[in-house]
This record gives sequence, structure tokens and C-alpha cells, in this order.
Amino acid sequence: MYMRRYFYLLFLFVLASGIAQAQEINCNVRVNIQKLQTVDPAVFETLEQSIRDYMNNTTWTQEDFALEERIDVNLILTVQEEVSPTTFKASLAIQSSRPIYNSDAQTAMLNHIDQDLQFSYQQYQPLQFSANSFNDNLSSVLAFYVYIVLGLDFDSFALYGGEPYLQAAQDILNQAPQDGTFRGWRSVDGNRNRFWMIENLLSPRVRPYREAMYNYHRFGLDVMAETPNEGRAVIAQYLDNIQDVYQNYPNSMILQLFLNAKSDEIIEIFKRGTSDEKSKTVRIMSRIDATNASEYRTIR
Repeated sequence: MYMRRYFYLLFLFVLASGIAQAQEINCNVRVNIQKLQTVDPAVFETLEQSIRDYMNNTTWTQEDFALEERIDVNLILTVQEEVSPTTFKASLAIQSSRPIYNSDAQTAMLNHIDQDLQFSYQQYQPLQFSANSFNDNLSSVLAFYVYIVLGLDFDSFALYGGEPYLQAAQDILNQAPQDGTFRGWRSVDGNRNRFWMIENLLSPRVRPYREAMYNYHRFGLDVMAETPNEGRAVIAQYLDNIQDVYQNYPNSMILQLFLNAKSDEIIEIFKRGTSDEKSKTVRIMSRIDATNASEYRTIR
């Protein structure tokens, strides 16, 4: 089932493919409008379906995904403010996961909330993706995160295997308006936004992190069902890479993404570790995530 991704080969990446194939994303969508008082809820019911269709029915890659290989994504759009009858401010929570080989378990890959989403929507308006132009902010933001999800997923099955998808996310960012009309696309819009997410993932300073994530998943988690000690030892080894990124790129967004997705998992993994593994993990994790140091001390 997963051998295709394990032996991922360099391929010609084309964003707009006319070849019929299984879609890559299995996305659950919920639109939350509890903070709104005056808007017709039916508008957001159709928006929810439009987002679901867009995420699940768009062909995002040329890869041939089997139905069971689709990437599980959960998306919650919380509409916070009505700017006009058709324009809204919202936050977008997006989570993705990956199966662990020889196991029924899943591991979190992305767990992020985008707080800077403003979009326009009229009932029954379809969402459309264009690889070469900016159509509307909602479509572009969703497409950006699809390619982030794909990039993280493919990075976990092959060393730097997600590069073409991360480059696609970069292309979407480059096409977005840079005049401040829509926040989150520019470096000046904050230090935890789309700009910094893709900048971090493509930065040479973060290559050790991506190497660590490949080994963490492929030779760590994926072997733990059969050889837990060997898998845990690999994860412990590559925590050094995470620490190197912390030292070489302090306050980078990538470390927050790592902690959001993996901190609880790391605690559970190393509760079963050797004394040396426990000590190393507590030391590294407490350093890069000092505010939660007490949580990591429970490993001992």
C-alpha cells in the first residue's frame, strides 16, 4: 500500500493535469459561524460544500493515488466577522495526518491555525484553482495549504520528496497581491504566517529539519511496530537535527509547526526509552520548547 511512496522517484511535476486519476486529499470540512448573528446560515452551508468539493475533487498532482492512500485532512473555517454582505474575516484550522506503517495509528503532520484569512463569497459561487494566476483569496489560501500538506507528506516518505509541492506553495504565494489587501502573504504581516511557513520549509537552514522528518517517519515510526527500540533510537538521533535548526535559525516558524504536530507524540515515544534516550529528549525538547519543559520532564 505504501511502497509507491517509499520508492518515490523524481517525476515531472505539472500542476494542471488533464489525466483522470484518484484525487490526493480526503478532507473533512466544517464552517463555524457561531460568532455571526445576521448572515443567512444557508450561505455557509453551500460554502462548506464548495470547500469540500474543491479540496477533494481537484487534481493537485500527477501522482497516482489509490483511494486508501489519500491524505487525511481536517479543516475548520471559523468565520469571525462580516465585513460586508459578501466579505468575511475568518481563521482557518488545518490538520493533516499520515499512516504509520504496519499499524492502525496515524501521526500528525500539520496542526496549524491561520488567523489572517479574509475572503469574499457569494452563495453557490464555485471555488476554482488556477496554477498561473490569483483568482480569489480563499481559493489561493486553500491551495497553498494543500501543497504544504503534500510537501510534508512526501518529505516523510522520501528525502526532500516534497520539494515540488513546496515550490508550488511558493508559486501561489508569489502570485498573491503584495499590496496588503489580504494579510498573511507578506513578511511584514507577522512572523507566523504563510510567508514564513514556506520561507522556512524552503530555507537551506531548515534542510536538516526536513532530513530529520524523513528519518523520523520512515526509519523511526514506520519500523516501531516490529522493532520499537530501533525506531525510537533513530528518532532520538535525529532530534539533534531539530536542535541544530533551533541554534541556527532561532524563533523560526518551523519549530512551532514541529511542536504543534509532534510534542505529545515524542513524550509518549520516549516514556518507553532508555535512560540515555530519556535524558537526551528532555534536554533537547526543554531547550527548544522552554515554556512546556515540565511536560517533557514527565518522560523520566
